[in-house]
Amino acid sequence: MSARVTRRQFVSAAASVAVLSNMPQPLSSFFPNQTTGVALTANPPWNEQGILNLANSPYAKLKNIPVHAVRIDTGFWASRRTANVENSIPSMGKLLEANGRMDNFRRLTGKSNAPQRGPVYSDSDVYKWLEAVGFTLQSGDRPELRAIAESMIKDVVAAQEPGGYLNTYFAGKLASERMEPRTQQWGHELYDIGHLLQGATAYYRATGERTLLDAGIRFVNDFLLPAYGPGPDKKPIFSGHPEIELALVELYRMTGDKRQLRLAEYVLNGDDRIALEKRDYVYHFCGKPFTSRTHLEGHAVRAMYACCGAADYYLETGDDSYWKTLNTLWSDLVSRQMYITGGVGARSDGEAFGEHYELPNAQAYGESCAAIGNMMWNWRMLAATGDARYADVIERALYNGINSGMSLSGTLYCYRNPLAFDPENGDKIRNEWYDTTCCPPNLERTFASLPGYFYSTSRDGLYVHLFHNSELNWHLRNGTSLKVVQKTNYPWQGVVEIEVSPSSPAEFTIYLRIPGWSGRCSVTVNGKPVPGGESGRYLPLRRRWTSGDVIHLDLEMSPQILEANARVVEDNGRVAVQRGPLVYCLEQLDQPAGVALAEVALLTDSAKPEQGFSDSFEKGLLDGVVVLHHEGAAVHASDARRALYFPSSAAAGKTTKVPLTFIPYYAWANRAPTPMVVWTPLLKS
Repeated sequence: MSARVTRRQFVSAAASVAVLSNMPQPLSSFFPNQTTGVALTANPPWNEQGILNLANSPYAKLKNIPVHAVRIDTGFWASRRTANVENSIPSMGKLLEANGRMDNFRRLTGKSNAPQRGPVYSDSDVYKWLEAVGFTLQSGDRPELRAIAESMIKDVVAAQEPGGYLNTYFAGKLASERMEPRTQQWGHELYDIGHLLQGATAYYRATGERTLLDAGIRFVNDFLLPAYGPGPDKKPIFSGHPEIELALVELYRMTGDKRQLRLAEYVLNGDDRIALEKRDYVYHFCGKPFTSRTHLEGHAVRAMYACCGAADYYLETGDDSYWKTLNTLWSDLVSRQMYITGGVGARSDGEAFGEHYELPNAQAYGESCAAIGNMMWNWRMLAATGDARYADVIERALYNGINSGMSLSGTLYCYRNPLAFDPENGDKIRNEWYDTTCCPPNLERTFASLPGYFYSTSRDGLYVHLFHNSELNWHLRNGTSLKVVQKTNYPWQGVVEIEVSPSSPAEFTIYLRIPGWSGRCSVTVNGKPVPGGESGRYLPLRRRWTSGDVIHLDLEMSPQILEANARVVEDNGRVAVQRGPLVYCLEQLDQPAGVALAEVALLTDSAKPEQGFSDSFEKGLLDGVVVLHHEGAAVHASDARRALYFPSSAAAGKTTKVPLTFIPYYAWANRAPTPMVVWTPLLKS
């Protein structure tokens, strides 16, 4: 954090409330005739709602904790969040302006004569950026950033039509195409408004200011509900790109208006009045009943967002058909469709899932938005069950397939995240701007919201999901105030010390997550060993807790050599290296001079393949990383074997031993352009 705003100032939404009360002219005063008058829940109040407001969701076993309740201190995520709030979000705000995203709104009110710029879904770029700002302000006020956001909100809301419609693309000559079946399929109108609702919700929970949220409510209540939905008197809906579904459920959680929940259900079911071919409901992952899905297919981001919406619907209704489908799709994800990095989406064509076990490396798409969608979906599945297998996927995606999407500087982004790369193919993998700029603000909102993912409350206690130097100040479901302080050097080291301090002695359970990657672990409470810690599960620690009680967790952090299912053809004969939650890779520039990355293999002992690693923390490399070293082999093919095809009896060529250096995958492509691989050929001695 900057010198002007220390980490200890990031404590609660109280700062935001104070700033709001001192504002001479709140946003709502600029639009006195556009408030909806819709009452919003005060149980819990706006500044006590988490990433999801699950406080009254009957089928949520776990409840969210607000972002401001957790202060992230020095360590791994602190540096990433600093880059996000000081570099990423401000620079992306300027790029949105420079690329006409705000002029699109101003044009509709006569404040700009610039032509429309950007793809059909460009409004959502602004809304996701505002969501990132909202989550940032939930950790503490930043007046300069807030002023920019509120100026943008004024321009957005001013462009809304009296009937509630708001979209800058389908305006003027294109107004006649609004919500037509073909437009719904490709026009992203409901996708845009879904992101408006999410951005507005995050901003409201940071400041109590509901101007943008009221604009979203007007779109839903005044434009959508009267004219669209089931029944002969209404027009059909095809969401085109799932997003509105999860936004509608979250809106319902704040308003209690069941029409919004029923509309989400209707969109999830699809409407056969809009004629679709199979390729349509496959690619868009909507348009037919969600509960009829049996596997993941089509556009990966669409599929992940649809699963989020369906999980949200289940958390409110407990509909068993949805839960059965969600589990079927989740099993498909982790068994046949997910990269080791937590990324999803194998094909650039359609940004789509491939066939089962189709997980190419260099051609992998692995869009940053899809990995974020994977994390969002698993967060909802975790809330429904308290099952650690969902937290394991969250951690895998967060530390690897999401984290790789933003450069260490915070100003360059990966749209796709392959598992092998060669810059000689002409691809520039990190860029500051994409005309389809969905990924950068999506990454920004994820890092800004991160404190809200560390803990959950349950009926009988507290769940600890993620590990980092941090301080929680919140309360249990029964009202007992609770402070929890973590001290750790995770993910570089596996020791986590957790000090538990309830306001008064109280009996409750702390559910301590033992990550699935950990082969061995030990747990003590106040120095006394606690048996039963099992990888991939939460360890329940029930006792009468008093202030200063200490949990000590020690996780095995030895590097692991992982193989893929034999049906993943590209990875046959290859292995990946993982240490703790981090997947590692080889970059050419770290290997011995003159040794091509395409020629190297990992050389291991057949009997003890995971021995032989050494590690070192390199403070000056890539903002500080643990580097892994292992003996490898450079395989220099004979002249005969350099041909495209050759006899199997051809001489093998020369093999020499070389030292190999592995870095965390998330940090690749942060130096000079260079080849990279995650899956390395294996040679056993």
